[in-house]
Amino acid sequence: MHYSLNSLLLLVITLLISSCSVTKSVRNRLGVDVVEKDSRKEGVSQTTIEVKPATDIIKRPLTTKQKVAQYLQIFGPIAQREMKQYKIPASITLAQGLLESGFGEGRLALEGNNHFGIKCHRTWQGEKIYHDDDEKGECFRVYADAGESYRDHSLFLSERDRYAFLFRLGKRDYKAWAKGLKKAGYATDPKYPDKLIRLIERFDLAQYDKKHAHEIMVQKVKTPQSNESIYVVQKGDTLYSIARELKIDLNVLKRKNNLKDNTIYLGQELILPKR
Repeated sequence: MHYSLNSLLLLVITLLISSCSVTKSVRNRLGVDVVEKDSRKEGVSQTTIEVKPATDIIKRPLTTKQKVAQYLQIFGPIAQREMKQYKIPASITLAQGLLESGFGEGRLALEGNNHFGIKCHRTWQGEKIYHDDDEKGECFRVYADAGESYRDHSLFLSERDRYAFLFRLGKRDYKAWAKGLKKAGYATDPKYPDKLIRLIERFDLAQYDKKHAHEIMVQKVKTPQSNESIYVVQKGDTLYSIARELKIDLNVLKRKNNLKDNTIYLGQELILPKR
């Protein structure tokens, strides 16, 4: 039997294809890459399946309840501590923080650590951010961290005469506080009190008015040189809130602990400068 050159070439190509593996990739319903390899060797067909995680699976966004839970885990203890020192109901502080910051996801909160929508006003000497509010391009305060925003909120209310009547209200009367804030001119939205009250009741923020505020705990530690005081970082602490509570200069505290920025972690031991 004689074969032409073309017939021989076709025969060789066919043999090569049959001895190689054919790979195809498909996407299943769960968004996972399933790679099927079909190998034919010695007349036997073998199929192996490799499952690889898909790189483009869309993550589900957090629900409102989850966002609030995360926010309260961080700022609940801070609001309680502010309540203890400045007599502002923690429920009101948290409701304002949630509302004004968009559950911590608003531009002022993310870029300026401003959780209460406090504007610059004439006395503000710190950094500024401009954002459209009642008017276009209004000036808002920028803070070093969110804890500083919470402290400034306490000072903002406690040091201005127009809010003085609020502090004669009951500490747990969040409805009166919500209406009083609108009356004093904190917000221009006529529904502001109702929004605060709904947040407080929907997420049971009033419970934070009942619990004892987080206590600053300072321990004495002996070193070869001398007795030094340390503070163990607790849940909800920020470096700024610790410095303010203990009446220590923030920069001095950072230098004492060789901190390059304001980052601290739960359980960290901070050496306190002698006073």
